[in-house]
Amino acid sequence: MATSETALPERAATPAHRDGNVLRWLTAYAASLIGDSVYFVALGWSAQKAAGPTEVGLVMASGALPRALLMLGGGVVVDRFDPRRVILGSDALRRLLILAVAAAIASTTPALWILVAVALVFGAVDALFVPAVGALPPLITSPDQLARVTGMRSLSMRLSQIAGPPIGGLAMGLGGPAAAFTVAGLFIALSLPLLLTTRIRSLGAREAEKPEPGTVWQDLHDGLRYIRRHRLIGPLVVAGAICELGLAGTLNVGMVLLNAERGWGPSGYGWIVSSFSAGAAASASLLAIAGWLPRAGLMLAGTLLVGCAGAAAIALVPTLWLAAVVAAVIGLNAGVFSSLDHALIQTAADPACLGRVTSVVMLTMVGLAPLSYPLVGAAIGVWGSAPVFVGCGVFAGLGVVIALASSAVRYAELPRQGVTA
Repeated sequence: MATSETALPERAATPAHRDGNVLRWLTAYAASLIGDSVYFVALGWSAQKAAGPTEVGLVMASGALPRALLMLGGGVVVDRFDPRRVILGSDALRRLLILAVAAAIASTTPALWILVAVALVFGAVDALFVPAVGALPPLITSPDQLARVTGMRSLSMRLSQIAGPPIGGLAMGLGGPAAAFTVAGLFIALSLPLLLTTRIRSLGAREAEKPEPGTVWQDLHDGLRYIRRHRLIGPLVVAGAICELGLAGTLNVGMVLLNAERGWGPSGYGWIVSSFSAGAAASASLLAIAGWLPRAGLMLAGTLLVGCAGAAAIALVPTLWLAAVVAAVIGLNAGVFSSLDHALIQTAADPACLGRVTSVVMLTMVGLAPLSYPLVGAAIGVWGSAPVFVGCGVFAGLGVVIALASSAVRYAELPRQGVTA
């Protein structure tokens, strides 16, 4: 398969929101994300029809294990091969897998073992897809547009999370699991022709300097050593990992328990989650429109600090509407922090290590963060919501300390329009 790699000199000064190359990738990415959301709806409801609540949790968790275990290896694969090829291959595998499942269960109730097997294989393929899709933005646009592309990507993620579940539920209601899996596969298939026409920037001289690959373990070790020694990327990765460990459990598991404790019920939980999502979508829109923010390193640390303070305070507010306002503030600041974190890391990363860097960043989000879920649930059961939320907020605040302790982070700036790396 051709790589469609070119220098794209005419693209350097093109704003990302008017760049057809970026928009094709973004549309493909959004279609794939909607397909993912529909797939998870189909998987969960199919498991519910085939077994009980415990088995539903088993099926839904099955994909997370291979994804986390293989993610770093996926980063090595991305660096050895063209990220676009890895995305095309993994998307094609996911499409074939889902459509095969749809055909297999079209005439019968899906067996539990089939659903577990599908989740395991899907998670393993995702270990390739996630670092590849994360590594692609620096290769399809100029460095001064990375912040805007990051904002556009975050906004498409939020919109896909809104659109996907209703589409999956409608497909389940009209045609059952087979129809839902088919719709998921078709959305993923829609992304393939768009990705085929997405062009990649040439790495130029840096590609010529790329060393010969060693073993997978050697390449992985080299990537981890590169992250550890990098003055900017190292502190940003550590700060992001601490943030995820401190906040993910409280904002997912803890929020459910807080609503039950306060008597706000499912509707209250819906208001809080919607407010958080609205804040995150607003921050993504801000970056997509502005394309650049001043004093990026200090703003990253400042928004993380406000997000940590909000996460600690949300369990202390007395009313639902005030909790929803705090959730919106958390979402707004968390969105800015996450976007700046990704944009600064991708701008600074050597293209030869981009896949491994991205895999480590994504591992902290999809691999490490869920480890806090049972701990948060158990702690709230013993001490109640307020002390645990405050403690987690303080722990996440250690990420602010690590960021500010690094001069490279404090003085970090995003490239401006017309300035290329």
